[in-house]
Amino acid sequence: MRPLSAKTSPMRIVAAIALLLLALPLSAAGAEPTLLVFGDSLAAGFGLARGEGWVDLLQQKLKREGYGYRVVNASISGETTSGGRARIDSALKNFRPQVVVLELGANDGLRGTPLASFRDNLDAIAAAARRSGAKLLIVGMRLPANYGAGYTQGFAAVFAEVAKKHQAALLPFLFAGLEDTPESFLPDRLHPSALAQPRILDTVWPALRPLLGKAHKP
Repeated sequence: MRPLSAKTSPMRIVAAIALLLLALPLSAAGAEPTLLVFGDSLAAGFGLARGEGWVDLLQQKLKREGYGYRVVNASISGETTSGGRARIDSALKNFRPQVVVLELGANDGLRGTPLASFRDNLDAIAAAARRSGAKLLIVGMRLPANYGAGYTQGFAAVFAEVAKKHQAALLPFLFAGLEDTPESFLPDRLHPSALAQPRILDTVWPALRPLLGKAHKP
């Protein structure tokens, strides 16, 4: 590269620096790294006031603990793994996350989606996330016993299978510890109440924490 001459315009220098910064990854350019939560109503905060959901509480905890992550909640109420598969590539392109929390599958299970289809979709989403270079946490769910032992056991196993295949972290059950606490759920008995949100975050945090690393602490 030729050295800058004394006659080089200051504006040209500024423009050159700007182009170099645009070419850098977000983290290298000094912007906050991104943590993408990609889920359904259980992460979108269905039935809750703004700021009450565990994803909102996660952003607060990250700041409190000294992590510089910006949390993007790309969760949609009613989402299935089929819908997630259709939009994961655009989400990864738009937000370029360093960490992805994948919380999908509950609606597939409640609708009795064939396990092969559920597995294929979850696998495709996980593959896309890992291919992007992001670290991945897969959040599992369990179904009521009335769906039958074969289906419920097979459903729960899919999360572990996909996590192992893609070397992702796994949280087997988002609602661990909440099963016998009616006050932890809204009247529909499906969605967690505001009271449950801090406890859900306490469940998610130990699985998520190892993915955050130390590089982003001040």
